[in-house]
Amino acid sequence: MADIADTKSPNETVILHLEELRKRIIITLAAFVVTFCASFIFVKDIYRWLVRDVEGKLAILAPSDVIWVYFLLSGVVAIALTMPVLAWQSWLFVKPALKAHEYKATKSLIPALALLFIIGICFGYFIIYPMVYSFLETMAGDFETMYTAEKYFTFMVNMTVPFGILFEMPVVVMFLTQIGVLNPVRMAKIRKLSYFVLAITAVTITPPDIISDILVIIPLFLLYELSVSLSKVIYRRQNHTL
Repeated sequence: MADIADTKSPNETVILHLEELRKRIIITLAAFVVTFCASFIFVKDIYRWLVRDVEGKLAILAPSDVIWVYFLLSGVVAIALTMPVLAWQSWLFVKPALKAHEYKATKSLIPALALLFIIGICFGYFIIYPMVYSFLETMAGDFETMYTAEKYFTFMVNMTVPFGILFEMPVVVMFLTQIGVLNPVRMAKIRKLSYFVLAITAVTITPPDIISDILVIIPLFLLYELSVSLSKVIYRRQNHTL
């Protein structure tokens, strides 16, 4: 694509890039649809596993609510399964603009991108979600509680999926360092601002108690420092190569 684009006018080059982008988006959407359909086939088993610790049955307020819940669960599973495809298609899109050493280095980041997303989801589900759920259950001790399936799973998704995205930080930083957008010097300069944004994010998605905030803030800060360290490693290798 790069060789062809070099012989084209600017407008034709833009069109070629847009066509390539459309192709990558279509492939990713097709993968999402396939994994969504596959997830929907087993959605009842997924539902039963997720509510295994819930006493009684979750309520629904309308017949259509069950479809919404099943779509939500299938969608989250499909997103997780589509992540490797999204990473691969994104890499294929930017590949023509990469140099030889960038080509090899960034290709190895694709498995890490998918793995960190899964780790982030697990961190949210097995650590953050039970902690927040337990806290809110304690707060609601004086009330008669009845959870609807829609509210229950919306709450669960909000406590898990954001961590899947946040845990992508090291790989994203490595990629941006590899292509020259970021470097450890810039990351060091914006450390205070980054900490502030991460702290606000942690406080926003956790209940209003200092313990919960700390349990989320610390991993996010560690992820940032890990990202800075990885950026330094790549930056030094690039300078050595150059």
